[in-house]
Amino acid sequence: MLLLPLLFLSLVLQARAAKSHNASHSLRGRKQASGCNLFIGSWVVDPSFPLYDSSSCPFIDAEFDCQKYGRPDNQYLKYSWKPDSCAIPRFDGKDFLNRWSGKKIMFVGDSLSLNMWESLACMIHASVPNAKTSFLRKEALSSVTFQEYGVTIQLYRTPYLVDIVREDVGRVLSLDSIEAGNAWKDMDMLVFNSWHWWTHKGASQGWDYIRDGTKLVQDMDRLEAFYRGLTTWARWVDLNVDPTKTKVFFQGISPTHYLGKEWNQPKRSCSGELEPLSGSSYPAGLPPAATVVNTVLKKMKNPVYLLDITLLSQLRKDGHPSLYSGDHSGNDCSHWCLPGLPDTWNQLLYAALTM
Repeated sequence: MLLLPLLFLSLVLQARAAKSHNASHSLRGRKQASGCNLFIGSWVVDPSFPLYDSSSCPFIDAEFDCQKYGRPDNQYLKYSWKPDSCAIPRFDGKDFLNRWSGKKIMFVGDSLSLNMWESLACMIHASVPNAKTSFLRKEALSSVTFQEYGVTIQLYRTPYLVDIVREDVGRVLSLDSIEAGNAWKDMDMLVFNSWHWWTHKGASQGWDYIRDGTKLVQDMDRLEAFYRGLTTWARWVDLNVDPTKTKVFFQGISPTHYLGKEWNQPKRSCSGELEPLSGSSYPAGLPPAATVVNTVLKKMKNPVYLLDITLLSQLRKDGHPSLYSGDHSGNDCSHWCLPGLPDTWNQLLYAALTM
């Protein structure tokens, strides 16, 4: 019975250590491209950016289309990520399609997966603007297919990865159930993501109760719940994915920028921010959820590549829709403008696949 409290004491201590040394060296991917750490570096101005124009991409949702909805500045579009120890290849959408010809790619997770999925579709479309595509948007499963290449890029929306089950008491977040995984089988690449919805409370909470084994509880420590749910996901990957046929990535924890005190500006949020933080450190350190992800990945039998985007995204306090979103009222410091930061996530995905 002492095992779980001891585990979480360990996680808390790891999180504190991450805050103190404030670098993502402790959260490296399971492998690094060519011995290079893609995720330690800084943001530099690149006049060749952005990689596409939002008005020419048919796949962007209103919630991410900041230029269309009145964002007055465009400097945030001009930054590229420069790792300290190597150069990353420029994204080549035609090369991506040729490499993945006839293959199926799926993003699995919440609206940050949506952000990344739409970004990749736009980046590829900019390389082959005249290619025939089919585009399907549904609540649970959406897809973009580049027909001449036979490449299908899908999005499966499931914010917790584990299941929400309807029971007599209402919506139950079942930490050891993952029936949705049947839809993820037979993919050639899987990119998973989860965290943001685990923190929601009140009207935005997606469940009424949590089922933890035989126990049904109204609530529990959200970090602990995330760890248990992610462990169920890891078990599913180990049992159901053949690593010789399917590449598996975990999209690291995407940060929010509601609290300016995290970057030593206590009266600020993402609203009105015009440029990244300089350098390679974030004053608040890494979020504890990033430690949970790393802990779970290290225990897995199958190799999962951690796209360790947390630190580089923390530096981009300027990259959110803020007030310039067509679908969100108020100040959105959770999601990211397109074009914008998720394009870098996909550049790093491309680098991981090609370097």
